[in-house]
Amino acid sequence: MPSASDTVSTTDRRSRGSVALKAVGLLVLAAAVLSFPSVAANPFILSVGVVIMSYAVLATSWNFVGGFTGYISLGHAAYSGLGGYATGLLVIHTGVNPWLGMLLAGLAVAVLAVPIGIASLRVRGASFVIVSIALVLILLLVFQSWGSFTGGSNGLRVPRPFGPEVLRPEQHERFFYLHAALLAVALLTWWLIDRSRFGMGLKAIREDEDKAQALGVPTFTYKLIAFVVSAFFTALGGGLYALWFGFLDPIFQFSILVGSYMVLMSLLGGIRSLFGPFLGAVIVGYAVEYFKNQYGDTQFHLVAMGLLLGLVVLFMPDGIIPAATNLVDRFRPQKTSIREVTQAELAEQRRTAGPEAAQADQQARTDDGTDIPTSDSTVTEGARS
Repeated sequence: MPSASDTVSTTDRRSRGSVALKAVGLLVLAAAVLSFPSVAANPFILSVGVVIMSYAVLATSWNFVGGFTGYISLGHAAYSGLGGYATGLLVIHTGVNPWLGMLLAGLAVAVLAVPIGIASLRVRGASFVIVSIALVLILLLVFQSWGSFTGGSNGLRVPRPFGPEVLRPEQHERFFYLHAALLAVALLTWWLIDRSRFGMGLKAIREDEDKAQALGVPTFTYKLIAFVVSAFFTALGGGLYALWFGFLDPIFQFSILVGSYMVLMSLLGGIRSLFGPFLGAVIVGYAVEYFKNQYGDTQFHLVAMGLLLGLVVLFMPDGIIPAATNLVDRFRPQKTSIREVTQAELAEQRRTAGPEAAQADQQARTDDGTDIPTSDSTVTEGARS
């Protein structure tokens, strides 16, 4: 006699197959990333890989706010710039270990993000976008004008953590792996939040903040925590870039264009997916470096990025990964909310449920005047999720 424990639903098999497919995809992705330095044709290609990984870190860090809460910040370059300058200044003026300096810079930016978040997260929509842009412009003016401390328009040279005996190609390889490690930590943190009660609250804010607040979600506290976490990882990304590149220019570090790239990368890949910003960083980062290499200092790459953003908004508003997932789902068998079970399986379920459940079931049938079906015919019940 078949029992409920012997019956594996189609939904369960599909779920396990999906998990296995994701695991295989993750292993393939990790292998591709780790093997990139060894297959790069030359140091220039390897340096492009470092830039792309840096973009991936920044886009994933931005996604803690944009993906979870739906707040679009165009001024997130403020935190990457602060992280880079704080790392460089700590190394230059205190002689601290560069890696410790990068971590201290990230923590300092996270602390600074608390009052900034308290002030800026009180507004929504276009007002929040304007506030984020205003912040990065203010920091640009400050770091340009404070030449005695930040180097001003002349820039700031940051000592590299590896000595002169380490050649530049080897430095590219080491920093590629360091960026990959930081990206892995950011992705893991995003994944853990996404599956936590805190993440459910953030997504409720994204869908309808007023309704989430009415249901008891501490919306402002949740937003502020996500904002600080995002600023922390963005600052770490800026600090790691400063140690790799070795030179900081306030015009580039506090550029609205950098923040726009973060938004574009996340939107292109899919802000609601784990690897969406990474995919967007690969596409946008490669495109930016290609156009710069082909067309020099012209602004043609900005035109190309604008066209790309327009195409994404028009044809893939949720990003590439959600669009591809929806396309695959169209060719899968449609899920049903009803599954057929035999009377024997129902009897086995009642038997294994215990005497209390059987007594309650008997009482319910007695109350509504129904009899116990004795045939072995097929009946249906709602599928359990």
